[in-house]
Amino acid sequence: MVNIFLLLGVLNLAILVSCDHHSETGYSSKPFPWNKMRLPKHVVPIHYDLLIHPNLTTLTFTGFAKIEITVLQQTSSIILHSKYLHILKTTIQGEMGGIHAEQGVMVSEYPPFDQIALLTDEPLQVGNNYSIVIEYSANLSDSFHGFYKSTYRTPEGEVRVLALTQFEPTAARMAFPCFDEPAFKARFSVKIRREPKHHALSNMPLVKSVNIMEWLIEDEFETSVKMSTYLVAFMVSDFKSVTKMTTRGIKVSVYTVPYKIKQADYALDSAVKLLDFYEGYFSIPYPLPKQDLAAIPDFQSGAMENWGLTTYRESALIYDPEESSASSRLMITMIIAHELAHQWFGNLVTMEWWNDLWLNEGFAKFMEYVSVNITHPDLGVEDYFLDKFFNAMEVDALNSSHPITNAVEDPAQILEMFDDVSYDKGSCILNMLRDYLGSKVFEAGIVKYLQRFSYQNTQSKDLWNSLSEICPDESQAEDGACARSQETISASHWTKSALHDIKTMMNTWTLQKGFPLVTVTVRDKNIHLQQEHYMKGSQISPPTGYLWHIPLTYITSKSDIVQRVWLKTRTESLVLPEEVEWIKFNVGMNGYYIVHYGDDGWDALIHLLKANHNAISSNDRASLLNGVFQLVSAEKLCITKALDLTLYLRHESEVTPVSQGLSELVPIYKLLEKRDMSDTADQLKGYLVNLFKNIIDKQSWTDEGSMSERKLRSTLLLFACVRKYQPCVDKATEYFMKWKDSDGTLHLPNDIKLAVYAVGAQTNEGWDFLFSKYQLPKFSTEKGAIEMVLSLSHNKEKLQWIMDEALQGDSIKTQDLPHIVAAVGRNPDGYQLAWKFLKEKWPKLVQKFELGSHSIANMITGVTNKYSTKAQLDEVKDFFSSLDKKSSELRSVEQALETIDDNIKWMDKNLGKIQKWLQINSKV
Repeated sequence: MVNIFLLLGVLNLAILVSCDHHSETGYSSKPFPWNKMRLPKHVVPIHYDLLIHPNLTTLTFTGFAKIEITVLQQTSSIILHSKYLHILKTTIQGEMGGIHAEQGVMVSEYPPFDQIALLTDEPLQVGNNYSIVIEYSANLSDSFHGFYKSTYRTPEGEVRVLALTQFEPTAARMAFPCFDEPAFKARFSVKIRREPKHHALSNMPLVKSVNIMEWLIEDEFETSVKMSTYLVAFMVSDFKSVTKMTTRGIKVSVYTVPYKIKQADYALDSAVKLLDFYEGYFSIPYPLPKQDLAAIPDFQSGAMENWGLTTYRESALIYDPEESSASSRLMITMIIAHELAHQWFGNLVTMEWWNDLWLNEGFAKFMEYVSVNITHPDLGVEDYFLDKFFNAMEVDALNSSHPITNAVEDPAQILEMFDDVSYDKGSCILNMLRDYLGSKVFEAGIVKYLQRFSYQNTQSKDLWNSLSEICPDESQAEDGACARSQETISASHWTKSALHDIKTMMNTWTLQKGFPLVTVTVRDKNIHLQQEHYMKGSQISPPTGYLWHIPLTYITSKSDIVQRVWLKTRTESLVLPEEVEWIKFNVGMNGYYIVHYGDDGWDALIHLLKANHNAISSNDRASLLNGVFQLVSAEKLCITKALDLTLYLRHESEVTPVSQGLSELVPIYKLLEKRDMSDTADQLKGYLVNLFKNIIDKQSWTDEGSMSERKLRSTLLLFACVRKYQPCVDKATEYFMKWKDSDGTLHLPNDIKLAVYAVGAQTNEGWDFLFSKYQLPKFSTEKGAIEMVLSLSHNKEKLQWIMDEALQGDSIKTQDLPHIVAAVGRNPDGYQLAWKFLKEKWPKLVQKFELGSHSIANMITGVTNKYSTKAQLDEVKDFFSSLDKKSSELRSVEQALETIDDNIKWMDKNLGKIQKWLQINSKV
């Protein structure tokens, strides 16, 4: 009966709110008074009063927004954002005609820009404050953005509904009319109406709850600090919570669906530790009284940094110490660290516009590693930062890449900025800058930046200026830069005195796309250095002429003391104190550049790796593996030289270079599979299995060891089982049958589950059994692993079914569809199905995930990035050119087409050489 009363109550409320208010307000038929996508700056918001009343039965909501504004320039129109909102009544209050009055206003709409204009009878005067009052109604969004519905199923099978917000970057306008740009910061006072069986959360703590009716409660929350609209959040659910206090008394709570609350303890403990760390590191107290973390059943991205109410995918927050893998614990910790870093970088200090998104995301990504290295030293995060360099460079090597700071305007362009360049390249150049400045100077500079610009908006230059003003000891400030004395430079390991003009240096990294290739030529004691823009050999674009200010580092066979030298010009020379057998630049891969040593230099390094690979660090070994294959793509080295270098991997035992070796070699046989060249692909797989056979055989089928040892075990066993290494397959089959015979009750070591499940999923019976367990609450923390192995099936009907089911969203959540489509696209038995699915379901996919989103980009590139034939290129071109202009011009489409073209040329040049090399070395 409660639901019926709720429905009737909301209907009555809607009738009261909407009683012929269009007679007061009216919609204007005049031309829309503004013609730009960005809002004018002559009116700015100061404070929002919001009352939101969702109905979780009819999946609608009503809203009341009172926005206090200041007028900076006389105007007769107020332009703000509104999307899919039905405006019921609009008035304006303030000084009009010499008296304080309230009057109705005409409303004009311009849907292409998500804008409405409120038209006043007489001009609003400069310096005056006014309040605009808008009453409206809307449907809860059926996508993953705006004010949207999510559902979960209880262990008893009941489906329950919740409603929550996801506003970044441009979806606050779907929940309330607003000035939906990051620079229009304001304070927010939020009230939420709900049923007694639910509770509401928002950015700020609850002030009071009032019974409006027996079946309706109104929650009022404290007024927020000054913040951008995309950080506003509210949620209505029946979640449970666990709570702890930080050292300084901040209340931290984790919210989950009721039956998963026992799996929230790890996230809670991590959040408390990380919040304490950030308060100390940034020297700025966390400005809110509480920090909530909510695990959401339907969530498109990994997590969202809403101030005081961070939201996460369940897999990014829920951890079961009995069932979750080591990789899961690492991922959860890093994601929480990322979102809590945003409470300072992004929330307290916000980029002025989305062109500088990296100021938010690059910093948060970088701080994941800085913070977790201190708060959770057992996780060994230093082993994984290198992945950020390689991920970023893979995208940044393309001609279709973009500078870190990049002009954007419309929502699709803004969404496209949420990519590996903003996140991973952003974090890499910050890491390089810290290595150059020293951690103390770097830390002091970012603290100065945060303190100076708290509650404000910034551009990249504001960060560089703050860092330039921090002078190391014994330095004097000159024209906004630090003049380092020779003594100070010596302490910082730099070899010559210099002005460190951070802005000039860093502009070369943020305003230019791509990265430098540094060629090192050794002649006796003389070293000649030359930089150029790294370009793939297949690219026919003219040279860009880009120059970077590169802080080079190197070690030699005679000294493992890191030496440093600037490369600001096209060429540079240096003289070593003595001749060396080998030289290795970019020590630890702290710099965002790759190095070419010429044939002789590479021969020396290959010899070093074969003779004593531990002479250089695991990061240096991994960077050589990455660099040598990058140089093959740039047509600077022969593929056989790169393959020769991989021979040393039979002696490798560290997770970073092993993973990188797989990352370089596996894509080659993936290219072969999608050309239906199974003989050569199998030969290359055989080489890989033989290469790692010794270390695979040494792996225990347990959960013992450090984080890096456990990650290595999981990676190698999965690789070996999927590649059908018989001892691994036999062991995994034995485990799977015992587990299946126990009806899934037998406890498997967490680090071997992927390998065991992957083997089990190869039979139809095993696949069905895994899917039956996937649907049970007991296996909720293993859903991602099971989805992955189900996508490895050879049964095309099952591969098609899993994609269709994920789109439907019943037994498999639609949030997981992009990962499933990409996984099926990697499967040699499924890649054609995935491409067909992407084409046929395109309108539904765009409606659900938004044009320009990372989800859409992942599906496009995930399905097509190992195509390497002219026919495949033409098919992809034909499909996207048949779509509307916005779809066909997506950056991910450009990247996909460019990648396929590169693959074609790469295979034409290297296939014969690979086949010949394998004939000699495949049995190594």
